[in-house]
Amino acid sequence: QVHLVESGGGLAQAGGSLRLSCASSGRVAINNLGWYRQAPGKQRELVAKITTISTPSRIYGDSVKDRFTISINSAKNTAYLQMNNLKPDDTGVYYCAANRRGNNWTGEPDMWGQGTQVTVSS
Repeated sequence: QVHLVESGGGLAQAGGSLRLSCASSGRVAINNLGWYRQAPGKQRELVAKITTISTPSRIYGDSVKDRFTISINSAKNTAYLQMNNLKPDDTGVYYCAANRRGNNWTGEPDMWGQGTQVTVSS
């Protein structure tokens, strides 16, 4: 099993920034770390993903492109999500997620963290 622990959520004003962290640990090999979010009354959506290889690939949700940046410290098994120019629509619970190595890294995650709340005020 893999444990995913998020940190860094909180309250920000519109136009501000927050940085989320996701630390992974466990015996199962994973091929990516990423973030999904869910706002009240809405479906969960992809925010960003990054592969865990030496030259990582990244994908972003359309609503966060050019504002959010995902990075990874493979030595620490930790991914970071730098969120800039935050908007009230970015409010929601942000979940760290991962796929087992061998599975499609762009597909539905196999493992989830507990989530961290991000609230952006206007």
